[in-house]
Amino acid sequence: MENITILGSTGSIGTQTLEVVEKISNEFRVYALCCRKNIDLLKKQIAKYKPEVVCVESFEDKKALENEFRNTKVLFGSEGILELAKDKKTDILVAATSGIVAVRAVIAAIENNIKVALANKETLVMAGEIVMKKAKQFNTPIIPIDSEHSAILQCLNTFNNPYAKRLWITASGGPFLNNTREEMKNFSVTDALNHPRWSMGKKITVDCATLVNKGLEVIEAHHLYNFNYDNIKVVIHPQSIVHSFVEYIDGSFLAQMGVPSMHIPIQYALLYPKRFEGIKTNSFCPFGKTLEFLEADFEKFPLLNLTIEAGKQGGILPAILNAANEEAVYKFLNKEIKFLDIEKIVFEQIEKAQNIINPTLDEIFEADKITRQKINLIKA
Repeated sequence: MENITILGSTGSIGTQTLEVVEKISNEFRVYALCCRKNIDLLKKQIAKYKPEVVCVESFEDKKALENEFRNTKVLFGSEGILELAKDKKTDILVAATSGIVAVRAVIAAIENNIKVALANKETLVMAGEIVMKKAKQFNTPIIPIDSEHSAILQCLNTFNNPYAKRLWITASGGPFLNNTREEMKNFSVTDALNHPRWSMGKKITVDCATLVNKGLEVIEAHHLYNFNYDNIKVVIHPQSIVHSFVEYIDGSFLAQMGVPSMHIPIQYALLYPKRFEGIKTNSFCPFGKTLEFLEADFEKFPLLNLTIEAGKQGGILPAILNAANEEAVYKFLNKEIKFLDIEKIVFEQIEKAQNIINPTLDEIFEADKITRQKINLIKA
């Protein structure tokens, strides 16, 4: 049995990872869990899965858990996360938490030759060149959990397929696919969180509404599969059944299809390259009668194009864009700004940015920090 450590165990991906592990419990053992503030859920997870180690954000929560779970080692803070990431007892690190600390944790796992199942976007968006260089240096596998990148890997069947020509990343189009820009001006938080296909965390659901999420996935795909940006395309697919295509040099297209469930890419990442029985479908064709594919509208969703352009320019621009978008989304979720103000804030930060090519990790993190500080000063 392999030991699994889950960073972000109480989030959407973390809880679904535990469901997958429970289903194939003869393959995996929950070794360590980590969360920030959802201590009530973490307590239930500790009682059920009995990890050897857990990590929380605050010292107060650490002491409370130590009193309640005397057989469990409890760590806290960013240093605790790094200690987990380096722990040689871990066979697979599931990076499902957000923020810079996850970037450092992934790098620490790579340097200790611990397989990474990656669901954290910041890792490759902010520091893709550094991370992939480390992965190659230490010969450590990084297997994507994200459904689109999992689909690409399944269609490529390897990370270096010489016959693949283009990657096609599908997008549902989000809740505002059929609305005009004028209508989008006054949409509420509730409107933006009403995703037609996927059940996800609030931040990523808003990212789907602006389509910035697809731009970030293009950056990730560039780093994961070493494809030129011009050969990574976005296509709108409202049914969310085809999760991505790979176009081959002979004109063939291979597509990975599946019901909209994160359990499938999570299980694939944990077991790669093996497969086990997973979600059951009872009908002959569980996907319905119609599959639509539409061109992405870069004018209606300008953040999609801006994100891809930031990825092409590289340096610290992807980190600045990521930080600006994240803070702007939080302002929107807190009802401090309107929906279209998200893109306005992100565009302003990119236009004012002074890029640094081939940045160090510290320079990337400093750019992230400064960008967040600037946006936090913006008044509604």
